[in-house]
Amino acid sequence: MSKFFFKGRIEKKPKYESFGYNTKRETKLGTETNPLTLIVNSEERQQEVQQQVNDNQLFANITIKADIAEDIAELDGILNKPKTTVFEKTPNRNDPCSCGSGKKYKKCCGK
Repeated sequence: MSKFFFKGRIEKKPKYESFGYNTKRETKLGTETNPLTLIVNSEERQQEVQQQVNDNQLFANITIKADIAEDIAELDGILNKPKTTVFEKTPNRNDPCSCGSGKKYKKCCGK
């Protein structure tokens, strides 16, 4: 039987899946609802880290523990995000070549 004679409803994606609350979303680290948890060794270091947190408008719970190694990896991860690399676009075939020969790209470097 052809699909032209089918009188039933065509199966489509239900609407409730396409909008509404995203329950699988992670909360952003460093906000009021999800503050950073940092461990430092001294009070001077706490003041330095607190200054960095305030400069970047973040929220953190900083604890001082001299017997445990310093742990500020969460702060370093937020401050040192990797940058997206952008590559130059290759020229079109009829554009002048970028090597400076004066020829078209297709006759020079685009072989």
